[in-house]
Amino acid sequence: MEQTPLRKLDHIRIVLDSRVEHSNKTTLFEHVDLGHLAIPEIDLESVDASIDFLGKRLTAPIIVTGMTGGHRVAADINCAIARAVQELGLAMGVGSQRAAIEKPELSWTFRVARECGPDVPLIANIGAPQLVSGYGVAEIRKAIEMIDADAIAIHLNAGQEAFQPEGDTNYRGVLEKISNLVSELEKPIIVKETGHGLSYEAVLALRSIGVRFFDVSGAGGTSWIRVEMYRARAKNIDKLARGANVFKDWGIPTLQSLIESRWAAPDACIIASGGIRTGLDAAKAVALGADIVGMALPVMRAYGAKGAEGVKELLEQVVFELRAAMFLTGASSLRELRRKTVRIDPVIRQQLELRGIDTELYLRGTRLLVEPGQNCSP
Repeated sequence: MEQTPLRKLDHIRIVLDSRVEHSNKTTLFEHVDLGHLAIPEIDLESVDASIDFLGKRLTAPIIVTGMTGGHRVAADINCAIARAVQELGLAMGVGSQRAAIEKPELSWTFRVARECGPDVPLIANIGAPQLVSGYGVAEIRKAIEMIDADAIAIHLNAGQEAFQPEGDTNYRGVLEKISNLVSELEKPIIVKETGHGLSYEAVLALRSIGVRFFDVSGAGGTSWIRVEMYRARAKNIDKLARGANVFKDWGIPTLQSLIESRWAAPDACIIASGGIRTGLDAAKAVALGADIVGMALPVMRAYGAKGAEGVKELLEQVVFELRAAMFLTGASSLRELRRKTVRIDPVIRQQLELRGIDTELYLRGTRLLVEPGQNCSP
């Protein structure tokens, strides 16, 4: 545990200073087109991107997904993000709270998120391997209470752990552990990947045990395997470094993961994250079935460049671009955006068909079964 703050600082430094994104794999959102409507018959100023999430109203379906904590530098970042999302009416998650559960003097590095964002929909965070190693309802409640969270994310980071020098790679019995939490906890559980995507099979299994909130966190953005590659190289652990280099582009592209997840769980609340870089990406994700859209790396880098001001400017830009996309499709609300025609390149549709997804049925039926945010209440 003495090494945990240093590892957190390592992660911050690497994502700010190094190339950490998938290099040969994209989100696939570049293969999606929202139809332009030359006569939108609405006023851009009247476009309403608001949505209900975890019992609170967001001005736009944007969450800064969990990134960090466990170090004083991480505390500054968490506070800056919380202040920005508080002011803009967005949502936020914190990084893994394992460090603070096992070393309570680090809890303030997470708690600042609530102190700096008193009204923000806030998501706590614990890793799935900790459930296997003994964490139960008591520890999960500690994580929730630590930041007065509105929900808790259980993150799945098998890819990262496999190549992390300190990795926890025992995932045996994870489903049973999550099932127990679903039945015992009062707060919603969000199961999230960490940059390598949720598949149809994974979501189907999780939905069968009662999970109804998912963050797909697909490939195309940050590769945490690549992050651990740099750490393994610095520690001269050749086997891990070479292996991570082989697997650095591992994962399911975000677009595919989103559609597979919605196909498996039409009644779920789905967060699309992983390589979301613009408000146009966000609009495409919502149109294709996401309720909320998550961002992480761009926010971290905005903080690195301009501090708290940079975070706010980035998020304002993303919200503007989302509303602009809605205006240009003639959608005055997220409900209307979901009902607009979406075109997906034939080659991507073929890939989805190979995964057993009837893309025509998906586009004309499955994605329209529920309104954005309808299943995102506690």
